[in-house]
Amino acid sequence: MDGKTEKSEIFNDYATTRVPLDKRDPMWKVLMVQIGGFVALSQFMLGAQLGYGMNFKTAVLSTVLGSVILQFIGFALGLAGQREGLPTSLLSKWSGFGTIGSAIVGLVFAVSLIGWFGIQNSVFAQGIVSILPGNPNYQIVATITGLLVTFSVIFGFKGLSWTTNISLPAFILVMGIAVYNMLKGHTFTGLITMAAPGTAITLSAGITMVTGNFIVGAIIMPDMTRRTKKGIDVFWISVVGTLIGELGVNVIGILMAHAIGTADIMPIIYQLTGVLGIALVVLSTVKVNDVNLYSASLDIVTFFKQAFHLNLNRAYVTIIAGCIGTFLSVIGMIDKFSEFLSTLGAVFPPVASIMFVDYWILKRSRIELDATREKGTLPTKAEKFHVVTIVAWIGSVVLGYMVNWGIQSLNVLVFSAVIYYIGMKLFDRRSMNSVN
Repeated sequence: MDGKTEKSEIFNDYATTRVPLDKRDPMWKVLMVQIGGFVALSQFMLGAQLGYGMNFKTAVLSTVLGSVILQFIGFALGLAGQREGLPTSLLSKWSGFGTIGSAIVGLVFAVSLIGWFGIQNSVFAQGIVSILPGNPNYQIVATITGLLVTFSVIFGFKGLSWTTNISLPAFILVMGIAVYNMLKGHTFTGLITMAAPGTAITLSAGITMVTGNFIVGAIIMPDMTRRTKKGIDVFWISVVGTLIGELGVNVIGILMAHAIGTADIMPIIYQLTGVLGIALVVLSTVKVNDVNLYSASLDIVTFFKQAFHLNLNRAYVTIIAGCIGTFLSVIGMIDKFSEFLSTLGAVFPPVASIMFVDYWILKRSRIELDATREKGTLPTKAEKFHVVTIVAWIGSVVLGYMVNWGIQSLNVLVFSAVIYYIGMKLFDRRSMNSVN
């Protein structure tokens, strides 16, 4: 392989093609990135919020129920991504959404992920400003941090692996110090038996918080698992990633909220670990932003490929997307953008369930995918955007807002799966009758 080809593979990172089997990574590398996405400030904040409003047993139960349900979806999509060597946005083209639908999926995901990149960069920059002497300028710090993360993501999955190897151990170190100091002043039995220190949160609300925090991660699982070599790798990435990241970090956050009596994460970390802890936890946001920007770059490349037949360089797209997210965080627009992102989050669950039903149950494009997989190519044909997909996607979101019982995000998952499955069965039967 010449140097030019190798650089092209690194920077484009197979954004619009299958990842060849001989170019895939060992399971532990992908697992480290997956754990890094969980072992982060945002996950710790979720655990603290649950612990502040729930007793230990209920908070853990909401974590288990919310994460296990979505982990099933994440594993199924991740396994599909591993089999096909494709990221989520491109996989969706032959999993129910077609050419136009996959372009829309890619664009919606990209907008959301760039937004979250900006939000995380704001947290990163504000944390650095709070611990540096001399009251440094926030805008300058936010610009530097945003561009540094963007630079690391230019190198694709290799860049993600590099930053994870630095920030993940730092975060684990902080958690170890915090747990040690917490247990010096409290007994473990006392922490798990005490009542919630804050306003009560219901089990349903807790599960909703957990699923809302994890739904995007479940859907973009193929972005990571397309790099793995075997299906069993996806299983271990899903199981170990959830146990250590989702459940492990949540439990620590729950216990610390009980110990300190607040849901505000920075006072908890400062009281238990001091300024060093704040510095290392702030550093951990880097790896989360890496994943956000990495998936956003793949989605944007897919969007332009499907919508306009343009082959964009993923590295250049990463630079532009990173600059946009950095700019939003610098000028403060990101605070208003977060409300839009929360609303946008309602459209994600149907994407997961429609892809799951189409790929694993209906298998509408599996013959074409199986035939081209052996050659390392992609099917040359795909539907544009099936009307049943449109009805299932929009209809389930509307029903999710109308139905007040149960857990909204899980309701939407079920509604979209049922509507899509029944709709496709009826459509296929009508098509067969018209032919006869």
